Amino acid sequence: MIVTACAELSDIEFGRIIHCFGLKFGLLRYYVAIGSSFVYMYCKCNELGDAENMFDEMTVRDVVSWTALINGYVQNDEFEKGLDCFREMHKVGVGDGEKPNVRTIDGGMKACGNLGYVLSGRCIHGYMVKTGSGYSQFVKSSLLSMYSKCGTTEDAASSFLELDDKDLISMTTIIGVYAKKGRIRECLDLFWAMQKSEIDPDEIIISCIISGLGNSKKVSEGKAFHGMIIRRGFKLSKMVINSLISMYSKFGCLNIAENLFDRLFERDVDSWNHMISGYSKLGLETKCFELFREMQQLRVEANKDSLVLVLSSCSESALIGRSVHCYAIKNGKDANISVANSLVGMYGRCKNLTAANRLFRRVQKDIVTWNTLITAYTHSGHSNEAISLFEQMISADVKPNSVTLKTVLSACSHQAALEHGKRVHSYIKEMGLEFDLSLVTSLVDMYVKCGELQLSREIFDSMPKRDVISWNVMISGYGIHGDANAAVELFQQMEDSGARPNGLSFLAVLLACTHAGLVEAGKDIFSRMERYAIQPTLKHYACMVDLLGRAGYLHEAENLVLSMPIVPDGGVWGSLLGCCRTHNDVEMAERVAKRAIELDPKNDGYYILMANMLNSMGLWEKAEKVREDMNKKGVRKKAGWSAGEQW
Repeated sequence: MIVTACAELSDIEFGRIIHCFGLKFGLLRYYVAIGSSFVYMYCKCNELGDAENMFDEMTVRDVVSWTALINGYVQNDEFEKGLDCFREMHKVGVGDGEKPNVRTIDGGMKACGNLGYVLSGRCIHGYMVKTGSGYSQFVKSSLLSMYSKCGTTEDAASSFLELDDKDLISMTTIIGVYAKKGRIRECLDLFWAMQKSEIDPDEIIISCIISGLGNSKKVSEGKAFHGMIIRRGFKLSKMVINSLISMYSKFGCLNIAENLFDRLFERDVDSWNHMISGYSKLGLETKCFELFREMQQLRVEANKDSLVLVLSSCSESALIGRSVHCYAIKNGKDANISVANSLVGMYGRCKNLTAANRLFRRVQKDIVTWNTLITAYTHSGHSNEAISLFEQMISADVKPNSVTLKTVLSACSHQAALEHGKRVHSYIKEMGLEFDLSLVTSLVDMYVKCGELQLSREIFDSMPKRDVISWNVMISGYGIHGDANAAVELFQQMEDSGARPNGLSFLAVLLACTHAGLVEAGKDIFSRMERYAIQPTLKHYACMVDLLGRAGYLHEAENLVLSMPIVPDGGVWGSLLGCCRTHNDVEMAERVAKRAIELDPKNDGYYILMANMLNSMGLWEKAEKVREDMNKKGVRKKAGWSAGEQW
């Protein structure tokens, strides 16, 4: 009892004195309850090392001892150790037929929830069902909490339905799960059910629903709910207004978000962060920085989230990024790993790879740090450096994740680095990530771009599930390698499988048809776009014009351009002009060139193409007139160079 009192008072010094008395009188050797109390006390006082030593010295352990250590780990955020301890308890057994009690199970489920280990959580759930220890309201609530933290919506919903007493806490938990997934219909159904059950929604529940509306991107429903809470007289607390600012920022309705922000009498750092986030999502880099500067002028201390948001918005201006970096150093926030990662990313996006690399070498690193610099190298066209950094990462015993592998596969694709790509493929197998859809799609793309079309098709065929991106990558692969018939055939398989093609799917197969001259197949596929309610873009039309024009169907190509529901750009007319040049149709070329030049008067290519065509046909006077028009309009021929001219 005295040891427990020391634990509750966090009086570790007096607790150690009692520990000495226990050792002196030999009580710990015979009374397991005293040892368990000391394990509990040391855990409660954040002295996990002493708690572990005490536990290890106990010759006899009961369920209370194990539970004290498991919950101690969880309370001190050592979730992995807590789960390992739970597994060890189950493995060695407790003795005297004792089973884990509700507190033990609660500790195990909290560890799983905080780690996001849904499979381990399901194992504990199965154990509860098997042993009949899962019937109390306390355990059912723990189960709901665990599935909610793991983000498994259906499991959380099933656990919620099993609760006998659905109180405000359980309602808040399940609404929070649906809100994160943007499943607003379920959120609202529960909201109305609460009021029928005379459970008054608090600011947390209202904020959760507003957050869900923001995630769902349903603007009209969001505005309607905002109006409803005003009409029903719900309190518009700071938390609720912050949620509304966040929701409207996600909708892109920054004028409404700004009005709410300006009317908020007491703004906290979250209010500022939501506004900065809204500006950042719309690419308003300067507005983000202006708001950040205003925070400093009003002496609102920016937290790590503020810095991460402002740094994430810096895509071009390294000057703004450096200013934020200086603030972080001055206020001692640059050591925070999230801030450091954002700084590395900022310098990478601003193409200052030297600064990004220098910072990378100095900071404490996690997997995100490595991924950020690898991504910066890849996106800047320094694929060799990205691959080299990945090799350093492996040498440093840092385990790559799917983001790492996708980025490195992209670098391998750019460099056609087949051997490196094969090594990444081996890592994917070793880590059991063969079922990660986006990762395997990246693998298919890498093999396509490295010329291993057969191998890429084998991997594609082995995929248990494919999305539209997977199909597009493989169709494009056949087009790149000139196998248009295979591209058309695969597109047909895509339709037959029930997958819905998008605009990029059609563009990929049309490009393949264009390069191979498959006019009828191309026309048939182009006509199918209407079936899927896909409006052809300028790229689709340019592709069809090129396909028809190359095959000599110049008038059909011209009619297609003239019938376009959107205004054709210089690219469409330019494509037709090139075809006129190929087939020496001067009359049409003059009409087409006139339209192309009207749309893009500074494009020297149209003038040069027309002049060269006229010259080749002996129409020198007309060719000279084209050049004179070019000079009158001040259009200069862009300088060209050859490999020899560099020397």
